[in-house]
Amino acid sequence: MMTRTFPAPGAIFRHAALLVTAALILGPFVWMVSLSIKPPGEIFRASFSFWPEQFYGIENYTKAITQAPLLRYMFNGVIVCASILALQIAVCAPAAYALAKLEFAGRNLLFALVLIALLLPHEVLALPLFILGAKIGVLNTYAVLIFPYGVSPFGIFLFRQFFKTIPDDVVHAARLDGYSELGIVWKIMVPMGLPAIIAFGIFSVVSHWNSLFWPLIAVRDQNLMPPPLGIMAFKNEEAGNDYGPLMAASTLVVAPLAIAFLTAQRWFVEGLARGAVK
Repeated sequence: MMTRTFPAPGAIFRHAALLVTAALILGPFVWMVSLSIKPPGEIFRASFSFWPEQFYGIENYTKAITQAPLLRYMFNGVIVCASILALQIAVCAPAAYALAKLEFAGRNLLFALVLIALLLPHEVLALPLFILGAKIGVLNTYAVLIFPYGVSPFGIFLFRQFFKTIPDDVVHAARLDGYSELGIVWKIMVPMGLPAIIAFGIFSVVSHWNSLFWPLIAVRDQNLMPPPLGIMAFKNEEAGNDYGPLMAASTLVVAPLAIAFLTAQRWFVEGLARGAVK
């Protein structure tokens, strides 16, 4: 006779906590998708039902795309996020390699400054950056949305931790083969650190795709607005009290991030796990 084994109480508690946390996180997104397919008359009903009595998704999503330049906002988001990520990798990878594999005076002090920079919210630099942008005449351009984020302390920290897990013998062998230090960064370290780069890329894209505070200050031209700022303009100018199209626009903006994360989640977890401690 087979005996049944029951999960330990600790395992049950952990799974229950995870399920409750997942429900709290996913609840607003489920609500958003539900509202995006409902007619105005069903949005503020006292009783909740995910699926509407009258499906209004086609009308809401059509309004979201046609009554405001939502696709333009999303295109701006792609340009800004891709440019920021490319610039951050170009700056952070060599800096992280120097902190991880090179011996020089002040290395520990520089790494301490990176850790201090991790504690500072980017909003504290908004006023100096705004004044600097006004002085050099880059306000209301793509440049003002991209270059303030060119250096990422988190990127330097994550890459440095990941690079330290790569054996020093690999670096010594590359030097014997005639590689320069920059050659080692781009031809050895970066390919081996791909999981960390993918993990950082997800963090970077999600952060700047959803960024509202700095674009709200730096950009006034509607043709340059990223998705969150564009949705605010859409709400103010087009939607009014019609929340269906507004929720449809929000769903379209969130969908690429969800798809990207689900596609790269294996590398995301591996990059964080290997770069977390050393």
